[in-house]
Amino acid sequence: MQNADDSRPARAADAAPACEVFFDGACPLCRAEIGLYQRQGSDARFTDVSTGAGAPDEISPQAALKRFHVRRADGVLVSGAAAFAELWKATPGWRWLGHIAARPPFVWIGEGLYRVFLVIRPALQGLARRRANG
Repeated sequence: MQNADDSRPARAADAAPACEVFFDGACPLCRAEIGLYQRQGSDARFTDVSTGAGAPDEISPQAALKRFHVRRADGVLVSGAAAFAELWKATPGWRWLGHIAARPPFVWIGEGLYRVFLVIRPALQGLARRRANG
């Protein structure tokens, strides 16, 4: 089965997703990035947790908004750099990076970079909102 708009094989409608991605749909940066993965045909399911619903049972909705979380196909919830590695493994064109990023020392380096990003994220969100409105 093929997608109508390209030559990638389509995932069967009843097939389980490779992972479930929990993202902040109120964040313009997050929406843009998730849109990229969706356009590239990711095998992930995407759940917007910005409304307060849909957060994984293991964490609060507030915690779900503070960090990027992914539930792997085996049911394990991961966050931060490990979560990005899982999403990349489920996305055509990014799979190679996901497999590399999931392994030490790359996952540790990625986590350090992600924590720096979390500090500057509010400022970047503000810039993105002003740019979108301006």
